[in-house]
Amino acid sequence: MNKPIKRIGVLTSGGDAPGMNAAIRAVVRGCLYRGIECVGIRRGYNGLINGDILRMDAGTVTHIINRGGTILYTARSDEFRTEEGQLRAAATCKLLGLDGIVAIGGDGTFRGAEALAKTGVSVVGVPATIDNDIACTDYTIGFDTASNTAVDAIDRLRDTMQSHERCSVVEVMGRNAGHLALYVGLAVGATAVLMPELPMDFDRDVVEKIRRARLAGKTHFMIVVAEGAGKAIEIGEQIHEELGLDPRVTILGHIQRGGTPTARDRVMATRMGYTAVEVLLAGKTNRVICSQHGSMVDVDIEEGLSMKKGLNQQQCDALAAMTGLEIFYHSAVSNLHQNGRLTDNVRRPFWLLENFGSVFLSELLGIEVVIIAALGEKLLVLALLDDLAVAHHQNEIRLADGGEAMGNEEGRAILQ
Repeated sequence: MNKPIKRIGVLTSGGDAPGMNAAIRAVVRGCLYRGIECVGIRRGYNGLINGDILRMDAGTVTHIINRGGTILYTARSDEFRTEEGQLRAAATCKLLGLDGIVAIGGDGTFRGAEALAKTGVSVVGVPATIDNDIACTDYTIGFDTASNTAVDAIDRLRDTMQSHERCSVVEVMGRNAGHLALYVGLAVGATAVLMPELPMDFDRDVVEKIRRARLAGKTHFMIVVAEGAGKAIEIGEQIHEELGLDPRVTILGHIQRGGTPTARDRVMATRMGYTAVEVLLAGKTNRVICSQHGSMVDVDIEEGLSMKKGLNQQQCDALAAMTGLEIFYHSAVSNLHQNGRLTDNVRRPFWLLENFGSVFLSELLGIEVVIIAALGEKLLVLALLDDLAVAHHQNEIRLADGGEAMGNEEGRAILQ
């Protein structure tokens, strides 16, 4: 027969995430609703070892649902990694009469909970990490807020990058997972997104995408880099070497962990915290609360940690479509010759032939572009477009189908 639950402890551990306070509040209020005492354990497992606690009631969690961070503080504990530390933590639970522990955090927190369960303490984990990398759950507390924080910052960066016609390289958090970078990249319409789950071919994944965007008429570019995919500063240096651009690198860092949690994070945290109390009351232990297909379920921690979480394939497919730019192709060709002159939307690409090369432009446009000769510092280029030949020599554009040739003055205006 299961021992009746009279007192539950709650702690936050590892990296903080927006919505942790909402989860704490849900655990406390869930306990009060069930007539159970709740004890807050400050500074994670380190606090459990040292008895750093406080009694919690409705007053201690008033007006915290909208606050970022965690009122219980968080810390990583090297001592708890040892068997001696785990036994000390279990002894504290026995001394304080804690019949169960709700541990809020990421995979490190759950490994600690699993170790504590082996000492006989009933534990339930609540997933809270902006990385969204816990495989057994569709969602982790903090992800939505961190995503919106990053999107807001990148939108602001885009304003200044567009004004100066620059390339921006932005590094987002995520540790060894690219979920945050993928989601943010889709939301901001990034030129390219680099994620640790996908092997990077720099020429294909960055250089060519910037080139395509430039040929499409864009003069500013946004590259989103997950911290586990590479260092943003080095990515920026490579872009400069390959394309001659002068990127501005921004590392968003811990700004993504702070701030007022979004409605989604508050609601998800509340549901998870409440469910954690219910699971302990059901006599279960060594469980983690998971959101699966919109419902809250509990999964064995060991089983949950053994799962591998890949990127969302539909999001990856959408990103591939959004960043695989198709530049003006057919509409531009059909409008190419108007009164013997090149139309505005195709002038710049002919100038870019000198910078990007005929082979690339041939593949991109699906037409034949042939460099006839190099004369001095300028190239003589012949582009065959639907039987219309256009020759570019120095500052002069000639239409080989008999259309009016443009002289040097007109050519200079087009090439500027």
